[in-house]
Amino acid sequence: MTAEGDVDGIIPLMTADVVFLVAGQPPMKGRQAFENGLRCVLETQRIESAGDIQEIQVSGDLAYCWSFLNVRMFPLSGGEPTERDGHVMSVLRKQPSGSWQISRVQTCWWRRLELDHSFKRKLRVPA
Repeated sequence: MTAEGDVDGIIPLMTADVVFLVAGQPPMKGRQAFENGLRCVLETQRIESAGDIQEIQVSGDLAYCWSFLNVRMFPLSGGEPTERDGHVMSVLRKQPSGSWQISRVQTCWWRRLELDHSFKRKLRVPA
């Protein structure tokens, strides 16, 4: 849905009081704040994302989902995309209708960088 810019399809997946926690940023509180932010980003960027779910646990009306997410943002004006990877922990709430909505999201993003081999040796990262 994000790749197609389908904001109206994404918003109902969240509770009205959804909170997004991103390191170094103030909490983004509420579905309306997320919608405003996403619409603003989509005015200048096209977003592609792919996720890999690591774990899902359900307990009553609450569930959590740990996933690894890759997000690429392509400037509509051209140029190089920005790419971020990271772990995401989402808490979901079961609604009276039986559907699940995202209630809380904690992300641990980092920008993907190509490290030169000398830096990799210092970090003991395989080449």
